[in-house]
Amino acid sequence: MGRVQDKVVFITGAARGQGRAHALRLAEEGADIIAVDICAQIDSVRYPMASQDDLEETARQVDKLDRRIVTLTADVRDPAALQAAVAAGVAELGRLDAVVAQAGIAPIGRPEPQAFLDAVTVDFNGVVNAVEAALPYLPDGSSVVATGSTAALMPSTHNGTPDSGKLGYSFAKRSVAAFVNDLAIVLAPRRIRANAVHPTNTNTPMLNSDPMYREFRPDLDNPTREDALPAFHVMTAMGLPYVEPRDIADAVLFLVSDESRYITGVQLRVDAGAIVNRRMQQPQF
Repeated sequence: MGRVQDKVVFITGAARGQGRAHALRLAEEGADIIAVDICAQIDSVRYPMASQDDLEETARQVDKLDRRIVTLTADVRDPAALQAAVAAGVAELGRLDAVVAQAGIAPIGRPEPQAFLDAVTVDFNGVVNAVEAALPYLPDGSSVVATGSTAALMPSTHNGTPDSGKLGYSFAKRSVAAFVNDLAIVLAPRRIRANAVHPTNTNTPMLNSDPMYREFRPDLDNPTREDALPAFHVMTAMGLPYVEPRDIADAVLFLVSDESRYITGVQLRVDAGAIVNRRMQQPQF
């Protein structure tokens, strides 16, 4: 018996990266999966987003683990589309025990206001929409997990030329943290837990992209991954350039499982010491 044996988990952004890692880790421990992804490009995002082939690969890998999976294409910015996806998944798999609101974009390096709005509507509104779609099906004692970001918990800076996408990303992820805090209170009478996971740099296509290389090496005109890799280390205290998607998936597994049945309202940082490395020092008396 696995740690989430026969639970059904709804995951957004499941086609690749962290979302796929969550689906596979949960399936390894006995869960069935409702996997949703947009499988299309958003104009303000300057790296290739997940495709239908990626979502189908997630399904193939879950199938190999002998677990059931329902894959659906939906935009987390569209509440009706998410509600229809959840309804279809529950109709096929019979129940719903948890939601992992993972879908996210990082339209950094874009000055136009639309990049700010795209980041907010995907990274924050998408979390709210996922929870709203799942809630009618969630039983007492179930779990809500949302993905924030360690970077968003740090003070943001810009050089006088606003990076609209970066500001939108930071606002959205901070808002996820605040949303989880209050959602935990609202859901507590039903013992439904609501928690957030805040990753540091994670080895996914979002990190391994030209906009991120430019973010970490602004001194270069056309930085490569090899150029950016040494700079990735500034995000942790453990000397790591990044963590792996499975490291985040292990935290998600814990929060979905009954092992965390009395843990709610938590901001769980999987950050290799990024936040404590930048903590405010105590006053000297």
